[in-house]
Amino acid sequence: MKLSTKGRYGLKAMFILALEQQNGPVPLKLMASKQNVSLQYLEQLFSSLKKSGLVKSVRGAQGGYLLTRAPSELTVGEILDVLEGPVNISDCILDEDLCENSASCVTRIVWEKIKRGIDEVTYSISLQDMIDDDKAKSKCQSNCNHNE
Repeated sequence: MKLSTKGRYGLKAMFILALEQQNGPVPLKLMASKQNVSLQYLEQLFSSLKKSGLVKSVRGAQGGYLLTRAPSELTVGEILDVLEGPVNISDCILDEDLCENSASCVTRIVWEKIKRGIDEVTYSISLQDMIDDDKAKSKCQSNCNHNE
């Protein structure tokens, strides 16, 4: 399983938004430049995020985007579901009518366990967790550099 650029760039943009929004709405231009991603591509991603209610836009010269909930309340799983759709290891998990053997299929049980595991992990990580991990990593790097 591999995430598309939608999931990777969208999650990173949401992380940047969570980091920067204490100063007010965050322009897409800032998020695009921090990731070296095209503004038009982020506009497409944020259109989906806005429709889903995860972000809201603010118009005007000082406009941009804001999270609709605290970073501690928004999970990686929610964001990836909007951008990528639900985790789909195999089509038979989402629609058991696709396979006549779904009731007795041993591999279907494996696919369900993998999906459950991915969902458990992604829905347990919030944007705040990502911020905290980033701060801890930065702190470690600055302390490690001073100890050399």
